[in-house]
Amino acid sequence: MVTGETTARSGYRRLRALLGVVIAVGLLLLGGGAAVTLGLGRDEAPGADSVDAGFSRDMSRHHLQAVEIANLAFERTDDPEIGQMAFDISATQTNQAGRMQGWLSLWGIPPTGGETMAWMATDEHAGHDAAMGADGLMPGMATEEELAELRDSSGTAFDRRFLQLLIRHHQGGLEMAEAAADRAEEQAVRSLAGTIAETQTAETATMTKMLSARGAAPLPAP
Repeated sequence: MVTGETTARSGYRRLRALLGVVIAVGLLLLGGGAAVTLGLGRDEAPGADSVDAGFSRDMSRHHLQAVEIANLAFERTDDPEIGQMAFDISATQTNQAGRMQGWLSLWGIPPTGGETMAWMATDEHAGHDAAMGADGLMPGMATEEELAELRDSSGTAFDRRFLQLLIRHHQGGLEMAEAAADRAEEQAVRSLAGTIAETQTAETATMTKMLSARGAAPLPAP
Protein backbone atom coordinates (compact mmCIF):
# COMPACT_ATOMS: atom_id res chain seq x y z
CA MET A 1 0.00 0.00 0.00
CA VAL A 2 1.36 3.42 -0.99
CA THR A 3 1.09 5.94 1.86
CA GLY A 4 1.19 9.72 1.70
CA GLU A 5 4.67 9.61 3.23
CA THR A 6 5.90 7.20 0.54
CA THR A 7 4.45 9.42 -2.17
CA ALA A 8 6.13 12.48 -0.65
CA ARG A 9 9.53 10.75 -0.54
CA SER A 10 9.15 9.65 -4.15
CA GLY A 11 8.19 13.16 -5.25
CA TYR A 12 11.12 14.67 -3.38
CA ARG A 13 13.56 12.24 -5.06
CA ARG A 14 12.18 13.21 -8.47
CA LEU A 15 12.50 16.88 -7.60
CA ARG A 16 16.08 16.49 -6.43
CA ALA A 17 16.95 14.64 -9.64
CA LEU A 18 15.44 17.46 -11.70
CA LEU A 19 17.23 20.09 -9.64
CA GLY A 20 20.51 18.24 -10.19
CA VAL A 21 20.07 18.67 -13.94
CA VAL A 22 19.22 22.36 -13.52
CA ILE A 23 22.31 22.92 -11.38
CA ALA A 24 24.53 21.16 -13.91
CA VAL A 25 23.19 23.33 -16.74
CA GLY A 26 23.48 26.42 -14.56
CA LEU A 27 27.12 25.69 -13.79
CA LEU A 28 27.89 25.39 -17.49
CA LEU A 29 26.23 28.74 -18.15
CA LEU A 30 27.99 30.37 -15.20
CA GLY A 31 31.46 29.13 -16.11
CA GLY A 32 34.36 31.25 -17.34
CA GLY A 33 33.51 34.63 -18.85
CA ALA A 34 29.81 34.24 -18.13
CA ALA A 35 30.58 34.31 -14.42
CA VAL A 36 32.17 37.75 -14.78
CA THR A 37 29.23 38.98 -16.86
CA LEU A 38 26.81 37.91 -14.15
CA GLY A 39 28.76 39.63 -11.40
CA LEU A 40 30.26 36.42 -10.05
CA GLY A 41 33.82 37.02 -11.17
CA ARG A 42 35.21 39.06 -8.27
CA ASP A 43 38.63 38.16 -6.89
CA GLU A 44 37.07 37.20 -3.56
CA ALA A 45 34.00 34.97 -3.50
CA PRO A 46 31.31 35.51 -0.84
CA GLY A 47 31.98 33.72 2.43
CA ALA A 48 29.80 31.01 3.93
CA ASP A 49 28.35 33.49 6.45
CA SER A 50 27.62 36.21 3.89
CA VAL A 51 24.17 37.47 2.92
CA ASP A 52 24.79 36.13 -0.59
CA ALA A 53 25.50 32.57 0.59
CA GLY A 54 22.85 32.55 3.32
CA PHE A 55 20.17 33.79 0.98
CA SER A 56 21.16 31.30 -1.73
CA ARG A 57 21.03 28.39 0.74
CA ASP A 58 17.80 29.38 2.45
CA MET A 59 15.83 30.67 -0.52
CA SER A 60 16.70 27.64 -2.65
CA ARG A 61 15.33 25.40 0.12
CA HIS A 62 12.29 27.67 0.48
CA HIS A 63 11.75 27.40 -3.28
CA LEU A 64 11.97 23.61 -3.22
CA GLN A 65 8.92 23.37 -0.99
CA ALA A 66 6.96 25.68 -3.29
CA VAL A 67 7.90 23.42 -6.20
CA GLU A 68 6.82 20.37 -4.21
CA ILE A 69 3.43 21.98 -3.56
CA ALA A 70 3.08 23.11 -7.18
CA ASN A 71 3.91 19.67 -8.53
CA LEU A 72 1.06 18.13 -6.52
CA ALA A 73 -1.37 20.08 -8.68
CA PHE A 74 -0.33 18.10 -11.74
CA GLU A 75 -1.92 15.03 -10.15
CA ARG A 76 -4.72 16.57 -8.08
CA THR A 77 -6.42 19.46 -9.88
CA ASP A 78 -8.85 19.53 -12.78
CA ASP A 79 -8.85 23.33 -12.85
CA PRO A 80 -6.86 24.67 -15.85
CA GLU A 81 -6.17 27.99 -14.09
CA ILE A 82 -4.73 26.20 -11.06
CA GLY A 83 -2.71 23.95 -13.35
CA GLN A 84 -1.21 26.91 -15.20
CA MET A 85 -0.26 28.69 -11.98
CA ALA A 86 1.31 25.48 -10.67
CA PHE A 87 3.33 25.06 -13.87
CA ASP A 88 4.58 28.64 -13.78
CA ILE A 89 5.67 28.39 -10.14
CA SER A 90 7.29 24.97 -10.57
CA ALA A 91 9.26 25.97 -13.67
CA THR A 92 10.34 29.39 -12.38
CA GLN A 93 11.35 28.35 -8.89
CA THR A 94 13.12 25.16 -9.99
CA ASN A 95 15.24 27.28 -12.33
CA GLN A 96 15.93 29.89 -9.65
CA ALA A 97 16.83 27.26 -7.06
CA GLY A 98 19.24 25.71 -9.54
CA ARG A 99 20.92 29.08 -10.11
CA MET A 100 21.33 29.71 -6.40
CA GLN A 101 22.75 26.28 -5.68
CA GLY A 102 24.98 26.63 -8.73
CA TRP A 103 26.40 29.84 -7.25
CA LEU A 104 27.12 28.05 -3.98
CA SER A 105 29.03 25.38 -5.88
CA LEU A 106 31.06 28.04 -7.73
CA TRP A 107 31.88 29.70 -4.41
CA GLY A 108 32.95 26.39 -2.86
CA ILE A 109 30.19 26.59 -0.24
CA PRO A 110 28.09 23.54 0.69
CA PRO A 111 24.42 23.90 -0.35
CA THR A 112 23.34 22.97 3.17
CA GLY A 113 24.62 23.83 6.62
CA GLY A 114 25.08 27.11 8.42
CA GLU A 115 22.50 28.66 10.71
CA THR A 116 19.22 29.06 8.87
CA MET A 117 18.21 32.71 8.44
CA ALA A 118 21.27 33.99 10.34
CA TRP A 119 22.08 36.19 7.32
CA MET A 120 18.89 38.15 8.04
CA ALA A 121 20.46 39.62 11.19
CA THR A 122 20.56 43.43 11.23
CA ASP A 123 20.44 46.10 13.90
CA GLU A 124 16.64 45.66 13.89
CA HIS A 125 16.45 41.87 13.54
CA ALA A 126 18.30 39.12 15.38
CA GLY A 127 18.63 36.73 12.46
CA HIS A 128 17.57 33.16 13.14
CA ASP A 129 15.62 33.77 16.34
CA ALA A 130 13.66 36.69 14.90
CA ALA A 131 13.10 35.26 11.43
CA MET A 132 12.11 31.66 12.16
CA GLY A 133 8.52 30.79 13.00
CA ALA A 134 7.35 29.20 16.22
CA ASP A 135 7.23 25.87 14.36
CA GLY A 136 10.94 26.11 13.54
CA LEU A 137 10.31 26.68 9.83
CA MET A 138 11.30 29.58 7.62
CA PRO A 139 8.53 32.17 7.14
CA GLY A 140 5.59 30.93 5.11
CA MET A 141 6.68 27.31 4.82
CA ALA A 142 4.04 24.61 5.24
CA THR A 143 4.27 22.07 8.03
CA GLU A 144 4.41 18.34 7.32
CA GLU A 145 0.83 18.09 8.58
CA GLU A 146 -0.31 20.74 6.11
CA LEU A 147 1.47 18.99 3.25
CA ALA A 148 -0.11 15.67 4.20
CA GLU A 149 -3.54 17.31 4.26
CA LEU A 150 -2.93 18.76 0.81
CA ARG A 151 -1.84 15.39 -0.59
CA ASP A 152 -5.00 13.78 0.75
CA SER A 153 -7.38 16.38 -0.73
CA SER A 154 -8.88 16.68 -4.18
CA GLY A 155 -11.24 18.82 -6.25
CA THR A 156 -12.19 22.25 -4.98
CA ALA A 157 -10.82 21.49 -1.51
CA PHE A 158 -7.39 20.85 -3.02
CA ASP A 159 -7.53 23.99 -5.17
CA ARG A 160 -8.40 26.20 -2.21
CA ARG A 161 -5.75 24.72 0.07
CA PHE A 162 -3.16 24.83 -2.71
CA LEU A 163 -3.72 28.55 -3.18
CA GLN A 164 -3.78 29.24 0.57
CA LEU A 165 -0.46 27.49 1.17
CA LEU A 166 1.29 29.11 -1.79
CA ILE A 167 0.00 32.60 -0.98
CA ARG A 168 1.39 32.30 2.54
CA HIS A 169 4.59 30.74 1.17
CA HIS A 170 5.11 33.66 -1.20
CA GLN A 171 4.41 36.17 1.57
CA GLY A 172 7.01 34.50 3.77
CA GLY A 173 9.67 34.55 1.07
CA LEU A 174 9.08 38.19 0.18
CA GLU A 175 10.94 39.66 3.17
CA MET A 176 13.89 37.33 2.48
CA ALA A 177 14.04 38.42 -1.16
CA GLU A 178 13.76 42.11 -0.31
CA ALA A 179 16.54 41.82 2.29
CA ALA A 180 18.89 40.14 -0.19
CA ALA A 181 18.04 42.62 -2.94
CA ASP A 182 19.09 45.40 -0.58
CA ARG A 183 22.08 43.84 1.20
CA ALA A 184 23.75 41.18 -0.99
CA GLU A 185 27.20 42.04 -2.36
CA GLU A 186 26.97 40.21 -5.69
CA GLN A 187 25.02 42.02 -8.40
CA ALA A 188 23.65 38.71 -9.72
CA VAL A 189 22.27 37.83 -6.29
CA ARG A 190 20.71 41.27 -5.82
CA SER A 191 19.17 41.05 -9.29
CA LEU A 192 17.67 37.60 -8.75
CA ALA A 193 16.37 38.57 -5.31
CA GLY A 194 14.67 41.62 -6.80
CA THR A 195 13.11 39.49 -9.53
CA ILE A 196 11.85 37.01 -6.93
CA ALA A 197 10.28 39.83 -4.90
CA GLU A 198 8.54 41.31 -7.94
CA THR A 199 7.33 37.97 -9.30
CA GLN A 200 6.03 36.67 -5.99
CA THR A 201 4.24 39.94 -5.23
CA ALA A 202 2.43 39.72 -8.58
CA GLU A 203 1.65 36.01 -8.16
CA THR A 204 0.34 36.59 -4.64
CA ALA A 205 -2.12 39.19 -5.93
CA THR A 206 -3.26 36.85 -8.72
CA MET A 207 -3.65 33.85 -6.41
CA THR A 208 -5.58 35.93 -3.86
CA LYS A 209 -8.12 36.81 -6.56
CA MET A 210 -8.26 33.17 -7.66
CA LEU A 211 -8.87 32.06 -4.08
CA SER A 212 -11.65 34.61 -3.58
CA ALA A 213 -13.32 33.40 -6.78
CA ARG A 214 -13.30 29.90 -5.29
CA GLY A 215 -15.00 31.02 -2.10
CA ALA A 216 -12.12 31.08 0.36
CA ALA A 217 -9.80 33.57 2.08
CA PRO A 218 -6.02 33.53 2.57
CA LEU A 219 -4.43 32.09 5.69
CA PRO A 220 -3.02 34.58 8.22
CA ALA A 221 0.19 36.13 6.91
CA PRO A 222 3.39 34.65 8.41
